[in-house]
Amino acid sequence: MSKNRKRYQQYTIPLGILLILILSACVFRRPIPLASPKVEAEQGNTLDTILLAVPDSPAKAIDTISLRIDSLSATNDSLRLLDSIFIDSLRPRTDSLTVADSISVVDSLQNQADSSKRNPVVDGFDDIIEYKAKDSIVMIGSNLAYLFGPSTVDYKDKGLEANFMRMNVDSNLVYAHYVLDSLGRPTAHPKFRDGDQSYEAKTMNYNFKTAKGFITGAVTKQGEGYVVAERTKKDTEGHMYMEGGTYTTCSDLESPHFCLKLTRAKVRTGKNIVAGPSYLEILGVPLPIGLPFGFFPFSSSYSSGIIMPKYGEEAQRGLYLREGGYYWAINDYVDLAITGDWYSRGSWGVNASSNYRKRYSYNGGFNLSYIVTKTGDEDVAGDFTSTKDFRINWTHSQDAKANPNQTFSASVNFSTSSYNHNSLNTLYNPNLSGQNTKSSSINYSRTFVGTPFRLSASIDASQTSSTKEVALTSPNISVSMNRIFPFKRKKRVGKERWYEKIGLSYSGQLRNSISAKEDEVFKKNLIKDWRNGVSHSIPISASYKIFDYIDMTLSANYTERWYSYKSVKEYDPTQDRLVSKRKYGFNRSYDFSTSASLNTTLYGFFKPWRIFGDKLQMIRHRMTPSIGISYRPDFSEDFWGSWRHIEYTDKNGNRKQEIYSLFSDDHIFGGAGRGKSASLNFSLDNNIEAKIRSKQDTVESFKKVSLIDNFSVSTSYNMAADSFQLSDINARINLKLSKSFNLNLSGSFDPYMYGHTTSPDGTKREIRLNKLRVFNGRGIGSLRGTGTSFSYTFNNGTFEKLMKLFSGEDKDKQGNRSGKDSGEGTDNMQGPNQTNRDTSLGEIAANQNASQDGGSMYGNQDDIQYDADGYGIASVPWNLSISYGVNLNRTTFDFDRDEYNYGLTHSLMFSGSIQPTKNWSFNFNASYDFLSKKIANMTLGISRDLHCWSFTASAIPFGPYKSYNLTIGVKSSLLKDLKYDKHSRPNPSVWY
Repeated sequence: MSKNRKRYQQYTIPLGILLILILSACVFRRPIPLASPKVEAEQGNTLDTILLAVPDSPAKAIDTISLRIDSLSATNDSLRLLDSIFIDSLRPRTDSLTVADSISVVDSLQNQADSSKRNPVVDGFDDIIEYKAKDSIVMIGSNLAYLFGPSTVDYKDKGLEANFMRMNVDSNLVYAHYVLDSLGRPTAHPKFRDGDQSYEAKTMNYNFKTAKGFITGAVTKQGEGYVVAERTKKDTEGHMYMEGGTYTTCSDLESPHFCLKLTRAKVRTGKNIVAGPSYLEILGVPLPIGLPFGFFPFSSSYSSGIIMPKYGEEAQRGLYLREGGYYWAINDYVDLAITGDWYSRGSWGVNASSNYRKRYSYNGGFNLSYIVTKTGDEDVAGDFTSTKDFRINWTHSQDAKANPNQTFSASVNFSTSSYNHNSLNTLYNPNLSGQNTKSSSINYSRTFVGTPFRLSASIDASQTSSTKEVALTSPNISVSMNRIFPFKRKKRVGKERWYEKIGLSYSGQLRNSISAKEDEVFKKNLIKDWRNGVSHSIPISASYKIFDYIDMTLSANYTERWYSYKSVKEYDPTQDRLVSKRKYGFNRSYDFSTSASLNTTLYGFFKPWRIFGDKLQMIRHRMTPSIGISYRPDFSEDFWGSWRHIEYTDKNGNRKQEIYSLFSDDHIFGGAGRGKSASLNFSLDNNIEAKIRSKQDTVESFKKVSLIDNFSVSTSYNMAADSFQLSDINARINLKLSKSFNLNLSGSFDPYMYGHTTSPDGTKREIRLNKLRVFNGRGIGSLRGTGTSFSYTFNNGTFEKLMKLFSGEDKDKQGNRSGKDSGEGTDNMQGPNQTNRDTSLGEIAANQNASQDGGSMYGNQDDIQYDADGYGIASVPWNLSISYGVNLNRTTFDFDRDEYNYGLTHSLMFSGSIQPTKNWSFNFNASYDFLSKKIANMTLGISRDLHCWSFTASAIPFGPYKSYNLTIGVKSSLLKDLKYDKHSRPNPSVWY
């Protein structure tokens, strides 16, 4: 009997008492005022009611010690209650000694300081229930526990958080609702978590055992939107049955800018919402736009489904339904969307697009479109037209980790020339509708490991819409060999021999191309119409050191070309001229050249006078002179077989002769050149730098500043030529004005004079004379042309940096900014961080009490940004980009001076944007025509963030593409068709 009694004590007492005893061990403090006295009064448990229910408790303050004593005195009652629940009535009750033992258990629990307790498995539950509270009150007689402050109840993957909760131990029912802050505003709304889904509410009754609940003011995020319901029932499967709810993608849940009012709805968490009669409400105003039922699907992963079409009207094709079809989620790596377009006047189109991705391997996508455009009236002769167009878009890229020795990529944009004119997707986009050229390429390359060889192949195409011309190269195969040293010994013994420095490389290319109308490309003959050939190039070189200061380089280059035909000219008496004919067969053309050069580096130093101060320490001038000689034979001689001489008599009996190349310009790699060359080559490179003392540092240090980054001059003298031996003088200068701004200027000068001749009819023509200008008092040379261009971006940081520079502020003392200053021509302006208002539940902007409730879905977003001192930051991000180019070129010839006149051509493009407020943004893009002295092209844009809506407008105020476009709609992609579009059509006669 004693063994049975002992086992009965061990298993009966913990089941009911242990939960109450653990909660009674929490640290007691004054409870937080409840959120809504009205709600609590309805439940019959106000704070006064709770306090009156505690025996001998003071009226105004709660003595935590007395509460613990009272709870101990009530232990006998709780045991009798437990007996009625767990103990068989036929068994005798435990004696008083057993009760005393239970009291000692309570004392041991009270001595634990941690308020987080862990209960054993309770009857009806198959897992541990965890409770945690800042303050609590336990009502032993009624088996009720009140939790105050941040409190949690967790069971498996379910959890409830609130600042006020009431738990009934007998019924496993938990009641929670929000509380009020010191200003009487609701805060700390109850949050319920069920797996990866969560929602908030005003009040919540939940049974952890049955997983059922009744909720008021429930708020949950489903997909891109929020569901708010006045009254909600939750069943065991997690479904929520709502009455008087709303669905919106606006995060301002207290007063959403728009919503769908749902009379009744069923929410399958994470899957969909099925709603009864619904109507649209904007800014609290109900609109006569209703739905008999609604279905809103949600999915955490992409899935197959129907794509709803867009509807509207187009001037020439009538009413339309566009981009409607089916989306097929084939698997986790590939998808496919098939859509179609239908127009009431007979036009139609079909489109297939797919995206594919394999992690660490490759990714890409393709888009195939085919449209049939019918315009005009079929009954009116000459008025009806029907065109067929197609487009192929394909992009593919390989992950760098997939295969470092092999790559494959593709960028294909091929379409008929009238596709952009007939497709609505491009018609209202000036950048696409005005696109005159398109290019496509498919590339493959492979490196052969352990060898110096590399293979690359490509297919390239370019289109000109205005002429309907297509230039196609297929294939274009290249084989290259890195430089090798064939005479180098594997095991070097002693000094390196002169022949070991001889290195050679190889490059070969096979190319097949054609230029034709887009509808004739694939009708051409591969041999007769396509231009094809093979080219080989073998450069050989060696470098040696002479007298330790002079570098000598010897080089030779051999080039050979293979063709399937050669061009032969014959005299045609009927046309009285030479005509070219092709003779097919294997043909080769080759040439070679040799060269030798010497170069060294010279340094000059200049110490500035003290009148410049002591900051400028030294100026260094580095010169790199180079002199060389090169030789190439005259391959127009008959010996080499690349050129041919022909003599003929014209119809007037005049004897004529001509020399021509068998491998003329229609050969893809050309042929050997004409004329012997034995040239002396001269070049001089200059660099000037200054050494400046840095005054920011406490210790002496110096830095280098580039004054002239590079200034080079080069020319050559052909000793084998009988006239005009001196080539043009080429000059180039590069000034590095700042870290991000370089000024590059280059030009060529003709060293010879010009004159003119007069024909019998009085026409004058300029001629080049074999007289050097420098020997005739005309300077070194006559400028052929020069030009430069630069761009710069101004923004908020530009003038801030200038102010610091002129004020002498020591920027080094500001710490390492890691490139945060953007005043030196940044390409992209980084404005202040902006919060996306339509974010996930965990990222919603908190209200003023976010620190208490952890970021509630209730409340408004605070758009103001503050500095470290708590002051609001006033920022107006802006940027202005200017791109300017200038060229000086020859225009007309002045016969009085025997010199060319010069003219300047300018190009100026500018763009910018400004954000006067967080939600307003303005941008523009324009270019200026200096000839007509007016703005040539301009695009203006404006956008307004309307919280859950967006407004965008763009306009081209003048020119052939004069038009405007206005759109206002919901941001959410789920409700993307809830929008208003208004646009004008550009001039239909201009489409390329």
